[in-house]
Amino acid sequence: MLELIIALGPWAWIILGALLLALELVAPGAFMMWLGLAAALTGMISFAIDWPWQAQFIAFAVFTAASVPLWRRFAREVEPEPEAPYLNRRTDALVGRVFTLDKPIADGVGTVRIDDTIWRVSGPDRPAGSKVRVTRANGADLQVEPAE
Repeated sequence: MLELIIALGPWAWIILGALLLALELVAPGAFMMWLGLAAALTGMISFAIDWPWQAQFIAFAVFTAASVPLWRRFAREVEPEPEAPYLNRRTDALVGRVFTLDKPIADGVGTVRIDDTIWRVSGPDRPAGSKVRVTRANGADLQVEPAE
């Protein structure tokens, strides 16, 4: 087997890199990708420099060890934004928005219509038609203040 690897020369590294990248496609996790890139880089350098196989293994080990911090840094920076951050916290998405009172706030309780839903609001007494800003969501109850 070693004779075959030696006979292939730099192509052995390119083939190993391709196999590791293909393995990354089968079992994604972004770990095999970096190993595959390290092997491909070792193969490309081996085309330019005629160096013994021991040096090639050391270079592969160095490239692999260097790729781990790069992978962690890259993975931290590219973390995707959630598509719907308020999917299960609908009331949190209402905080800060301004609405018109559907029914007046009397004795600290009133209602607003938001889209097709009527929400209960709590806050200082205000007449119907007044603008209020949602300051906090407490379950299905919205805390409001007058919006000036």
